[in-house]
Amino acid sequence: LTRYGLSLREVIEAVEANSRTPAGAYLERGDQQFILRGIGQADAPEDLERTVIRSNPGGVPILLGDVAEVNYGPEVRQGAVTRDGQGEVMSGIVMMLRGENSQEVVHQVREKVEQINRSLPEGVVLSAYYDQTDLVEGTIRTVEENLLVGGFLVIAILLLFLGNVRAALVVAATIPLSLLFAAIGMKWLGISANLMSLGAIDFGMIVDGSVVMTENFVKRLHHDEETGDLPKGERALSARLVTMAREVGRPITFGVLIIMLVYMPILTLQGLEGRMFRPMALTVGMALFGSLLLALLFIPAAATFLFRGGARESKYAIRLAEWLDRRYVPLLRRTMGRPKTTLGVAVAVFVATMLLVPQLGTEFLPELDEGSILIQPTRDPSVSLTHSLEIAGQIEEVVLETPEVTTVVSRVGRPDIGSDPMGVNQSDVFVMLKPRDEWRKGMAKEDLIEELEERLEAEVPGVAFGFTQPMKMRLDELISGVRSDLAVKVFGDDPDQNREVAEQVATAIRTVSGSAEVQVEQTQGQGYLSVNMDRAALARYGIPIAEVQEVLEVAIGRRPVAEAVDGAYNIDIVVQYPEAVRSSPEAIRNLTISTATGALIPLSALADIRMESGPVQISREQAQRLVIVQANVRGRDLGGYVEDVQEAIGERVDLPAGVFLTYGGQFENQERAMRRLQLVVPLSIALIALLLYGSLQSWKLAALVLLNLPFAAVGGVLALWLRDLNLSVSASIGFIALFGVAVLNGLVLLTTVKRAREDGADPAEAAAIGARDRLRPVLMTALVASIGFIPVAVSTGTGAEVQRPLATVVIGGLVTSTLLTLLVLPTLYAWIEGRAGRRTARRMRLPTDTSSSNPPGC
Repeated sequence: LTRYGLSLREVIEAVEANSRTPAGAYLERGDQQFILRGIGQADAPEDLERTVIRSNPGGVPILLGDVAEVNYGPEVRQGAVTRDGQGEVMSGIVMMLRGENSQEVVHQVREKVEQINRSLPEGVVLSAYYDQTDLVEGTIRTVEENLLVGGFLVIAILLLFLGNVRAALVVAATIPLSLLFAAIGMKWLGISANLMSLGAIDFGMIVDGSVVMTENFVKRLHHDEETGDLPKGERALSARLVTMAREVGRPITFGVLIIMLVYMPILTLQGLEGRMFRPMALTVGMALFGSLLLALLFIPAAATFLFRGGARESKYAIRLAEWLDRRYVPLLRRTMGRPKTTLGVAVAVFVATMLLVPQLGTEFLPELDEGSILIQPTRDPSVSLTHSLEIAGQIEEVVLETPEVTTVVSRVGRPDIGSDPMGVNQSDVFVMLKPRDEWRKGMAKEDLIEELEERLEAEVPGVAFGFTQPMKMRLDELISGVRSDLAVKVFGDDPDQNREVAEQVATAIRTVSGSAEVQVEQTQGQGYLSVNMDRAALARYGIPIAEVQEVLEVAIGRRPVAEAVDGAYNIDIVVQYPEAVRSSPEAIRNLTISTATGALIPLSALADIRMESGPVQISREQAQRLVIVQANVRGRDLGGYVEDVQEAIGERVDLPAGVFLTYGGQFENQERAMRRLQLVVPLSIALIALLLYGSLQSWKLAALVLLNLPFAAVGGVLALWLRDLNLSVSASIGFIALFGVAVLNGLVLLTTVKRAREDGADPAEAAAIGARDRLRPVLMTALVASIGFIPVAVSTGTGAEVQRPLATVVIGGLVTSTLLTLLVLPTLYAWIEGRAGRRTARRMRLPTDTSSSNPPGC
């Protein structure tokens, strides 16, 4: 350039001017039209070399090839992928379109991979290192096992209590028919079969209505047969069955509708919790609706055919019923004889249990074990890509020494398309694990993470490590913008002040028990070569700032100035100084800038050039600057941890004026879900009360049934506490499901009590009659609903963690709810109705029957 007296600007203009294809004009020839194309884009380096920059005074053209080397070169890399400590590999990610089925998509991808591998050259292989279908198939397998075992347990309970094989089988037949009803609805609504949509289906809950209907048929027909009143002929039997169905049809209908209604709050959930649990509520609701139709229509129709010869109970069922009655009646006599003591004990148990609630941990959802680990190493911000790759290799070698690890893949920095923006100082390390049965004896995943953390910190110094799981990391990042359980966001106008406060916050968080991988977002430490323009010198030499900036941006940087065509691809044309001229601060200082007179001025005379440290990034949220402090929680619940963090920050951090904090991460999801449930659950309880009134025609009786809800909660809370499980969205939905079954049992019992009262029995007698008559169906519905959830509660399969709190709450709550229904509810009814009767008699000056305080026949 100096020899020919050329400036960099002339070279850039020549490249731009000779890399165009103007169009738009046309010419007519005869009756035809031809479009004009001035094809000027280069097809090869030789075309660019022959580009004319200008002609010298002798008329000889100066070509680009005279002043420059033209060749192919690489893009500037800001990322790379390595595997198993053996160096670099190429990596790609398959992105699934919204609304598609992941299992089907991955299956098709596998087929394409096999097809591509057949066409690759020798030594090149395309293989998957992370496949989400492993998790999907594992969760589906867990759901299948739980449903199968739960179904067998429910059928066993039916056989045991009904004592009639035909009756048990006809009730069991409603299970697949109800599931078929749900499957049709799922297909119609586009809901896929997965852990969330099918994992909370309880066969016991589905057959509750059919159990009550069938038990009533068996009991009444068995009594008719013993008394010789068994209907003769199909019409007579049908008429008798219709009468029996009417006895329990109303409470069954209202009871199942109430169970469906209690799932309504789940449909109002938003965000991630809504995406996860709405399919479950819809699926269960459709299965319950199908079960209601089957209980009201299919069971009576099938009974007409199956019970033509009667419905005699087996000796074992009769003995079981007698055994239960012998033990139940004395207990019922004692509770009804001491109503104040019974109520006092119940209230004391409720209050004592509620005192346990603050001791329960809280979290958004139990962490799903994905079967793999994601390590997030963070290096110094100024690290080069080359050195970052060396560190990645060291990390992979350390991780591969662990026997449970099969393969390790590190994604450093960001890909070319910038879909996952990270600096070269950051990486995602995917750690694939062997099946759990191949691990060392007694090794848990938490132990494995602690072992990896200790070894990595000892053998790879100067790197901060975070541990999570692939899907969890992506969900956390997409939902709350951070890759951790908790994020404390420090907002303020001054970045330096924000950083100081963030460091204080991080120090406070590290003092809280359970803190793991506490990190402050890297905002400082990036190396800069700063070129500060000397405006006086530029003015003295007549050089515009834009010309200096063009040298910095184009010749030293990599700004494309034009495009060349290579077959089907467009390739950027970049004008750069040679590597030796731009690879060090000293070389850059010696670069020359042309003046209008042709004089060459070194860059050092026009600017102050120095190397210094500066910001890595400036983050903003809602147009405000912030610095994020991230932390993961290990060994305790998230809700209690956040409370302790807030307390520690309040004690140790003094916020300057204009600086404020917000809390994000999984904690955000938990708070949003709980706020929503606190709003809609009371509304659904009010609707339940309306339905109960519609069924019982009494607000007093409706209130008695609703007493089941707090006492059902007692068992749920105790079960969570005994199993050391946290109160989460999953557990909250367990309470919702539990309330439905509890209300159904109370409704069935009080409907029978009310019928006995209408037949002339006094309050205590009616309560005793109703309790003894409904003992078996109440026990059956509670047992099948709880036992149907036992496989879910004890399962250790993939995905079982999410549904375990739900099942635990239902099982524990049904224990206390059943005790309340069978003991406290009759006692309260007799006490309240008896007192009301005595008050009415006193007002009318009529004698009262004081003997009614003890149930006759008990």
